[in-house]
Amino acid sequence: MSPSATTTTPGTATPNPGELDHKQQYAELDASRMIKNLVPEDEQDSVPAVDDPVRRGQNCTTAHMVQVPWSIETGWGTPVMSPYGKIALEPTASVLHYATESFEGMKAYRGYDNKLRLFRPRLNCARMLKSNSRVGLPSFDPEHLLEVISAFLSTECPRWLPHQGSNIYIRPAMIGSGSALGINQPPEALFFLFAALFPQSSGLPHPGIKLLASSPEHIRAWPGGFGSAKVGASYGPAMVSHAAAKAQGCTQTLWLFGEERLVTEAGASNFFVVWKKKDGEGIELVTSSLDTEVILDGITRRSVLEIARERLTKENSAEFTKLAPLDVVERPFSMREIVEAHAEGRLVESFVTGTAMFVTPVSMIRYGDSNINFPMTVTEDGEKVAHSKYSSAIKTWLEDIIYGRTEHDWGYVIDEE
Repeated sequence: MSPSATTTTPGTATPNPGELDHKQQYAELDASRMIKNLVPEDEQDSVPAVDDPVRRGQNCTTAHMVQVPWSIETGWGTPVMSPYGKIALEPTASVLHYATESFEGMKAYRGYDNKLRLFRPRLNCARMLKSNSRVGLPSFDPEHLLEVISAFLSTECPRWLPHQGSNIYIRPAMIGSGSALGINQPPEALFFLFAALFPQSSGLPHPGIKLLASSPEHIRAWPGGFGSAKVGASYGPAMVSHAAAKAQGCTQTLWLFGEERLVTEAGASNFFVVWKKKDGEGIELVTSSLDTEVILDGITRRSVLEIARERLTKENSAEFTKLAPLDVVERPFSMREIVEAHAEGRLVESFVTGTAMFVTPVSMIRYGDSNINFPMTVTEDGEKVAHSKYSSAIKTWLEDIIYGRTEHDWGYVIDEE
């Protein structure tokens, strides 16, 4: 496919003094300079239906991508939106040897009011900046990154996200592209952005995913490490354990840490458990705390905690739901506590959260030779599904925001071309 003529003319960036030894003027990331070399509409691939099997491969992309180079000498270059394609790198590029890479996972949503929304995107942009700082990649103003993402989506989504109540996955990423084998921060970097078409949720009750608890010799993250950053080094080494979980009929690995077997994350998702308190006085929603930076500060995780505190606690629950109120707790907790709660019949439900998984119930944890089963429910059709009254309520509240049924400042509306 050949690109059409440029549709946007670059302007002049307002330089910002750099903090580098050469004291040169330093260009900021600037969406207003974006050049759009677009594929003509009639030359683009057709948009697969929401239930098309091609989406399951998670490699079906839209027609375009954005690239923005960065140099230690001059700062950020001109953003260019062009046909989706390969990226050329020198064999000595920093990312190929030292994993100088960061990324984000986001989704754009087509609301039932036909508006295009992102969900709390400023948190993603701020988190990417934090991840960059962990692996020596360049700095940027998070608001400027959001403007680049919005400019891309305003052009791409009218065609590629036409159906109300559907979404498209967005992957902003940055790599150290500079050609140098020395152990140094990359002298050059490349930001790129594309969108992929994923399977859409059926909306039916979920049977629940199965988790395989990690063995003591396999550790995903540790205090003082980089488990709280979205960098490739946090995910690549986990793929062997993920494959082992699949081989045992599980969906993901439940990552445990230390001699106490503290519960951290489930695959690339945050993990929650709902249980009755040991003293019988009420119910708790529990997830691991962020203080050791072993787990990712997930945007969905944060939103679940905030909306649960707003709508499920004793002070507020009667206004929003008929469910029994609960306490929302962030603290370290161990597999021993889950085993005890299971043995004592105190487990209520469990679920994982993330951009891709959103809010998905857990049906079982395989821990050593034992299976810890969470309560199940039988649907009207006779299907066994994971008990998920609390997570279903939370999921519905979040979906109402995402798809525009509820006005909320978490829903960031993008004007489309």
